Amino acid sequence: MSDPVQLRIPGPTPLPETVREAGSRQMVNHRGPEFKELLGRVTTAMKKGFRTESEVLIITSSGTGALEAAVVNTLSPGDSVLSVNIGVFGDRFAKICRAYGADVTTLAVEHGKAADPSDVGAQLREMAADGKPAVAVLVTFNETSTGVTNPLEEIAQQIHHDAPDALILVDAVSGLGAIPLEMDAWGLDVVTTGSQKSWMVPPGLAMVALSPRAWAAVERSTMPRFYFDLKLHRDAMARGETPWTPAISVAFALDEGIKLIEAEGYPRIFARHAACGAAARAGLEALGIRLLADPDVASNTVTSAWLPDGVEWSALTKVCRARGLVLAGGQGQLTGKIFRVGHLGSVTTDDIVRCMEILEDALAELGLQIEPGASARAAAQAAANANDGATERKPVFATTA
Repeated sequence: MSDPVQLRIPGPTPLPETVREAGSRQMVNHRGPEFKELLGRVTTAMKKGFRTESEVLIITSSGTGALEAAVVNTLSPGDSVLSVNIGVFGDRFAKICRAYGADVTTLAVEHGKAADPSDVGAQLREMAADGKPAVAVLVTFNETSTGVTNPLEEIAQQIHHDAPDALILVDAVSGLGAIPLEMDAWGLDVVTTGSQKSWMVPPGLAMVALSPRAWAAVERSTMPRFYFDLKLHRDAMARGETPWTPAISVAFALDEGIKLIEAEGYPRIFARHAACGAAARAGLEALGIRLLADPDVASNTVTSAWLPDGVEWSALTKVCRARGLVLAGGQGQLTGKIFRVGHLGSVTTDDIVRCMEILEDALAELGLQIEPGASARAAAQAAANANDGATERKPVFATTA
C-alpha cells in the first residue's frame, strides 16, 4: 500500500493518480469548443455504463441532487408513490418526494435484508385497491447504509406486472458502474449516479438518464423546479453545454476516469468488485465479526458489520486512523452499532487484504483475542477463489502520490 491513508469508505473513493492530475488542469471556457467536446465524450461513454440508448445528463451536484431531479421532473404534488426502503438512502429518496407534496407509501425492509419482489407487488396491488395506484416506485439499487444490493431486475419485473404504468425511479448512486445494471433491458425509467463512487472521480457531478416514458412524464409533471429542470439540461446538451456553470475540474477528472474504466472494461470491473466484496466479508468473519447483510444480497461495494461486543465505534475509528485506515461508521438507527468497509472504485483485493491486516492489529489493541494473520489469509483466499485472473489492473488504478 503506497498511499499513507487507506480510505475504505463507500464514497468519496480514492482517486487514481491520472485522475488527480486531470482535475488540476487549467480552466477552459465552459461555453467553448474544448468543453463541448469533453461533454460529448463523457456522456456518450456513460451510456455504456447505464446500459441505455437514452441520453445521459450531467448535473453539477451531489447524488442527492440527481434524486431530487428524478422526483421533481417526473411527478406532481399529490401523486401516489411507493418507496421501497431498505436503509438511510431509501428513506432520503422518500423524504425528497414528501417535501414536494407526493403521497408516499413506504415498504420498510429489515436492516440487512433486500426487498422481496413479491412484497413489492403485494404493496402495489394494495395501493391500487385503496384507490391510489402508484404513479412511481422509488428503489435504491445498492444501499450503502446497510451494505445490501436489491434484486433490481426482479423488482422491476414485479412492478411491470402489478403496476405497469408506474415509473421506476432508481437511486443507483453507489452501485452503477461496479455492479451490473441494465437500464433499458430491465425497463428502468430514471437512473441516477454520482461521480465520487465507482467512477473514481471527486464529488461534484451527478449523472441521470431518463427513459422515453420518463420524458413523457416530464411534460405533465407540475412539481416546481429550476436548477434541476432536466428539460433545460437536455436543451443545453444539444448545444454541447450545461445550463449552469459546471464543475469543470471534476469534468476533467471524469473524462480521465472513464478512460481508465474503458481500458479495464466493465466485465473486469464487475469481477474485481465481486472479488473485493468476497475478500472483505471473509476477512471480517475470520475476525469473528458478524456481518449485517444477508450473504445472498451482500453488496460488492461496501460491507457492513456489527461492532464486536465491548468495542465502541469511537475507539475503533481512532485506533484505525492512527494506523492509516479510515472506515465508515453506521448511519441512522445503526449509528454506533455497525461499521462499514468500502470497496468501491479504485480498489484492488490487495487493498482489502491490507485493510484486514490493519483492522486485525487495531482490534488486538482494543483487547480482542485475535489469531494473528487469520483475517488477511481469509481475505486473500476468498479473493483468489473469486478472482478469474483478470480482475487486477494495478497500473490502471495506481494511487501513488
